[in-house]
Amino acid sequence: MSSPTDTRPRGKGWGLAVAVCVGLWLVQSGARDVTPPVPSAAEAFAAGPGWHTSAAADPLPPSAPVRIRIPGIGVDAPVMRLGLGPDGSLDVPPAGNGNLAGWFAGGTAPGARGTAVMAGHVDNARGPAVFYGLGALKKGQRIEVARLDGRTAVFTVDAVEVYDNDAFPDAKVYGEARRAELRVITCGGGFSPKTGYQGNVVAYAHLIGAR
Repeated sequence: MSSPTDTRPRGKGWGLAVAVCVGLWLVQSGARDVTPPVPSAAEAFAAGPGWHTSAAADPLPPSAPVRIRIPGIGVDAPVMRLGLGPDGSLDVPPAGNGNLAGWFAGGTAPGARGTAVMAGHVDNARGPAVFYGLGALKKGQRIEVARLDGRTAVFTVDAVEVYDNDAFPDAKVYGEARRAELRVITCGGGFSPKTGYQGNVVAYAHLIGAR
């Protein structure tokens, strides 16, 4: 970390972390025709990461997330805390539990002011995992994060983009935000039977309310 307040995971480190998502299910089944969906160009930012389709809600006090729901792609999963590995890479949830998301607990809580980061596997040896459908998410769809304080932070999706591992935009994904924003990340992009997924899918969202 460059300073006590700089708790963002490093971009290159995240690339190292997602390298463990080698697509064991795809390798074992040879299911190349059912690789995860890739976001279309229409779901990318139209005018940079500050562009939004709706107004932002006031940030909430910090509180840890306990569950994430993304109705548009059928996600309803518990959330565990994630830290950083010795190399500065973001840890990932255990591969054996396909329906488990993770939150970078060293950073912003979802719904609080700043950029919250959540991550999960795209698949495991048994098949699709929690964020398999992330690339099919559309602008304007909702992400709901239930929190330990009993409130649910409601986000709207601003964009969904895919990046090669060697061209991951650290500042764009992990950069600080003045409003309450959320990034949901998984493996994606091209797939190689030898090296696994070649990139990452990132969904960008901002807080529009709470209940």
